[in-house]
Amino acid sequence: MPEKDFYTTAEFAKLLGVSRIAVFNKIKKGEVKAQKMGRNFVILKKDVQEIEKNSSSLFKIAKKWAVTREKIPDKFYCQNSAIFQTRLVKMETLLQKDKNAKDLFSLLTSIAGEIGNNSFDHNLGQWPDIPGIFFGYDLNKKQIVLADRGLGILQTLKRVRPALKNHLEALKTAFTEIISGRSPESRGNGLKYVRHVIVKYPINLVFETGNAKLKLNNGNHNLIIEDVMESINGCLALITW
Repeated sequence: MPEKDFYTTAEFAKLLGVSRIAVFNKIKKGEVKAQKMGRNFVILKKDVQEIEKNSSSLFKIAKKWAVTREKIPDKFYCQNSAIFQTRLVKMETLLQKDKNAKDLFSLLTSIAGEIGNNSFDHNLGQWPDIPGIFFGYDLNKKQIVLADRGLGILQTLKRVRPALKNHLEALKTAFTEIISGRSPESRGNGLKYVRHVIVKYPINLVFETGNAKLKLNNGNHNLIIEDVMESINGCLALITW
């Protein structure tokens, strides 16, 4: 049976981690593009991709850097892990003071830390392009964005799982399986921790690598993994809450 190319309003609400009423309000305000199918509204998957792209200027800057290799402002570029850790601590301090994040500040910091540290750990000494990562956040919009131009999940995992066929398989493996033999082992399974936290707390994640995209929402144990048209080098993550 061919995969459908749209979401129902119930499916889209689950994807966003909001109620159907919230989705209908977004449609009414024009924030979400929807089409009538019979008596119901549906949201085309291609339009969802546009929503994600337009929802975050940080996300667009990071993705452009990952895809086109365009230079980014220094304030977003962490050349090494020491710079990243310093900026991560600064973000944690700001989150702790933010009334919208005071109950989540430690979890948001740890998730961002896992994703950023993965980039440094698994590309150590073998960056195919520029070393370092993109790291930016907008607390008013409740979002954190990270990206790198490293090897990507597939090439990283193929060192210990040579049978992996594509980016979709690699992304699913990274978020669901405990993997031995990755170096350094202490960071090797951080994305499973990220998944565990997001399922339990009101945090959402979009994660891209190669031509694969993963969506993970609070309360939903199922991973949504799909092909995307625009392939990126390395990894790209958008954390929202």
